Amino acid sequence: GLTAIDTATELLAYYPLQCEKALARYEALAAERGESAVRALFDREELEILDRHLAHGTQVRAERSRAARAGEAPDLSSLCRQWGGVSIVYRRAMEESPAYRLNHEEVIKALEEGISFVEGLDPEEAVPDADGKLASVRFRRLSTAEIVELPARTCLVAAGTTPNITYEKERPGSFPMDARRRFFLPHRAVRENGGFRLEPAPSDAPDAFLTGYKDGGRFVTFFGDNHPAYNGNVVKAMASARNGYPVITQLLLSDAGRPVVPEERWDAFRARLTEEVTPRVVEVVRLTPTIVEVIVRAPAAVRNFKPGQFFRLQNYEATAPRRGGAPLAIEPLALTGAWVDAEKGLLSMIALELGASSRLCTQLSPGEPVIAMGPTGAPTELPENGTVMLCGGGLGNAVLFSIGREARRRGNQVVYFAGYKKAEDFYKREDLEAASDVLVLSVDRGERIPARRDRDKDFVGNIVEAMLAYATGKLGEIPIPLSRVDRVIAIGSDRMMAAVARARHGVLAPHLKPEHVGIGSINSPMQCMMKEVCAQCLQRHVDPATGQEKEIVFSCMNQDQKLDEVDWGNLAARLRQNTVAEKLTNLWLEKLLAAPG
Repeated sequence: GLTAIDTATELLAYYPLQCEKALARYEALAAERGESAVRALFDREELEILDRHLAHGTQVRAERSRAARAGEAPDLSSLCRQWGGVSIVYRRAMEESPAYRLNHEEVIKALEEGISFVEGLDPEEAVPDADGKLASVRFRRLSTAEIVELPARTCLVAAGTTPNITYEKERPGSFPMDARRRFFLPHRAVRENGGFRLEPAPSDAPDAFLTGYKDGGRFVTFFGDNHPAYNGNVVKAMASARNGYPVITQLLLSDAGRPVVPEERWDAFRARLTEEVTPRVVEVVRLTPTIVEVIVRAPAAVRNFKPGQFFRLQNYEATAPRRGGAPLAIEPLALTGAWVDAEKGLLSMIALELGASSRLCTQLSPGEPVIAMGPTGAPTELPENGTVMLCGGGLGNAVLFSIGREARRRGNQVVYFAGYKKAEDFYKREDLEAASDVLVLSVDRGERIPARRDRDKDFVGNIVEAMLAYATGKLGEIPIPLSRVDRVIAIGSDRMMAAVARARHGVLAPHLKPEHVGIGSINSPMQCMMKEVCAQCLQRHVDPATGQEKEIVFSCMNQDQKLDEVDWGNLAARLRQNTVAEKLTNLWLEKLLAAPG
């Protein structure tokens, strides 16, 4: 399809630029810090990737220099083909592809740019290298059943998609669906008695842009890929906006053609909408040397927030501070709501300063407009009048503040194990205590974090050791025995959650109720966070009994997943997929922030 063409052409165009940028930054950092100091921050696997990018960047630079001397455009496409090139591998013939049938000019341009089109191959298997990264992909030739193996370092899947009907999945009965339940059923608005009634239309009706939702004279429209008559490509999606504009306009006019809403009401509505849905920074608070809290005013988001859900935080390029001629733009950050103040419309999000984007949270200014999309994800499921055990690692504790309070509000007793690497990482004691009936504070090493309440405990050791010490009475009285726990909720790094998952069937098994439920909030890579759209957040699940693959789930649709089913190795590998670029960008940010002015 056209998505495959877009993906291939963007990849071919961007990769040389990526390598050039990596080379320029590496050289500047090496000149300032020393090359050995820079390289020491990367492991062997990362250095292999880095050196490949640097070598390619050097070749791009040389080609640009040659082209400038010759007075011609650089031939970067030929360079990319030398490195392996970009190929679109398709199961059918090119002329059968939607891209060819809908817009063959784009296929022609892609071929002119040097992209290969390989026909008649069906994907069978991704083959890893010694480090678990992609080395090649095996295909089955449909005409002969022959297995063909193509070397590849990157595999991008541009598969057919279906409309996003997540809202109907989460709230069944909100929207009438078509017979196959793939699309919302299109409707037209028909004037009747000074108002409008909805009338179902055929799925391919090009003038029906209303869903079947109606409440108090209010309607919900749908366009683009979500609409069966305009699904398939960007051009048709743009046409849906052009064709749908008059339909919406008619809904806002009276029978006499005059606006049904006076201008002053429109002005008030726009002002209220801006106030409700334009988040603005209230304060940025440093909690520890590596953790900051971002408080924004976002009334609509706050009203809809439920414990466990998260937000996508970004700044705007137009308002971002600039260093070295470039904006300090925050890439999409998935940040869970730590607390909300519904009366004031305040939302707290807490970020661990690991990468460049999370570190840029400190550059946000009071009053600055930001994007805080959400809430997204699923609210954390909690029992009522039972016992809940919370296990938080570092930043994960911020996520558990609201979950613990909600669990107690539902009549549960909460025993909370809050783990930190060291005492200086500790923050928000009052929130921890409000989220727990018993709080066990543990540090991996160094000074203890002293407990303050009579029932609370403190411990030096990792979080699993703290849980075992509590369960066996080594920390003194056991106010809430682990044998009463109905649900375990672990939130932290992938290593910490994997350790808790294993311990439940190992050292902690004699102390836990056998039928308890173990849940982890999975921090897989995310991008759009719009629920089942971009597939960056996919997480592999395995059957705990057989070890066989069970399913692939969208983590941004439901971040809370059964600890026993998560493929922890798969998660760890995916979290490493961009570490080279992340580390280099982090070093570059340090350089920019240290520069005068």
